[in-house]
Amino acid sequence: MSNQTQLNLDRLAAQHAQAIIEHTKAKKASDVDNTITKALGVLQENGVYACFLFLLAKEKEIGSVVVKEMLNLLDGLGFGWGKPASNKPEDVLKHITDKVTIDLERLLLAKETLEQMLIYARYGAKARE
Repeated sequence: MSNQTQLNLDRLAAQHAQAIIEHTKAKKASDVDNTITKALGVLQENGVYACFLFLLAKEKEIGSVVVKEMLNLLDGLGFGWGKPASNKPEDVLKHITDKVTIDLERLLLAKETLEQMLIYARYGAKARE
């Protein structure tokens, strides 16, 4: 067995889901749930890039919190992707295209972990109602 510690993806997803709920507590729980539910649907149906695009284009206020935590989660995966140069939509989308979508296996792992994070955040928002 290697000395390298294993990354617990479920814990990582839960931590970032909790951060979303914490950073949106001033918003109506139903609005947070709605944004997260839509983002989850886009992620599942259309993929990682489409989910970021949706949140940046259509769900600006709550979406910016979700995007920030999605980027933090991706950075926490340990693939060396880092973070975008800025939070501007064009920089975020370029980062996703240039770093995240380039390796299919890593992209699929990232997608699954993002899905788990959004599911946890959705339940967290519902628990606030």
